Amino acid sequence: MPRTASKTGEEPESGQSRSIAAVERAMDVLLLFGRSTRPDLGVTEIATELGLTKAAVHRILTALRSKELITVDPVTRRYALGHAAISLGRAYMARMDLRAMVGPELRLLSRQTGETATLSVRRGDTRMYVDQAVPNQELRMEVSLGIPYPLHAGSSSKAFLAFLDEAEVAGYLSRHPLNALTDKTIIDEELLRAELANIRRRGYATSLGERQEGAGSIAAPVFDHDGRVLAVLSVSGPATRFKGHMREYAPILIAAASRVSAQLGFPEH
Repeated sequence: MPRTASKTGEEPESGQSRSIAAVERAMDVLLLFGRSTRPDLGVTEIATELGLTKAAVHRILTALRSKELITVDPVTRRYALGHAAISLGRAYMARMDLRAMVGPELRLLSRQTGETATLSVRRGDTRMYVDQAVPNQELRMEVSLGIPYPLHAGSSSKAFLAFLDEAEVAGYLSRHPLNALTDKTIIDEELLRAELANIRRRGYATSLGERQEGAGSIAAPVFDHDGRVLAVLSVSGPATRFKGHMREYAPILIAAASRVSAQLGFPEH
């Protein structure tokens, strides 16, 4: 006998399972577009990546196109995210509380290193601390929140400056003299540019007393979905204790910054 729906009007369990599986496959396809570094994808690429048949991929793409989550180039027949998907991402970004998102990472960084972990954001030609997690140590660093600092002094500032494009860096240097905050601050433009190139190569910035005497720090950028530096995470402590551990802390810091960047839609590498 044919199977019938229950008295509640629900589908039989097997029908529910099929429906859930179809939704999960559609989400897998949509998420593949989100994490791909390619601007568009073909049916064969999607099928191979997700282990689906081409026929199944065609059905899923048709459904996603009907809701404008996916668009297709009529000439190349390659698919890309549609404006409805982009609108979802923008709505998420508009509602995002960066401090709430980064807070657990700051606390984890502080526990892992035994030092102070901070979050900085950029405001024009300055940057400022907006949150911190401090260790349970008698001798420790604590920062002042909301105070603007120049972009050429200290690890967090240099982490912003290093990942701006050349026009922005040149604009900053033309508008601001490289004033010394301490006797360790880099005030020579050629030396600063060389330092910025080193930061881009290794992925993090370092400082020993450049912004504050007696302080050591390392800092790594947090990228948004467009590849722009949205924020910077740093770890800092008394220079006498901190300087011997900078290389040890660097991969821990970079991993934390990468996790936050991934939450902001930056492609994983």
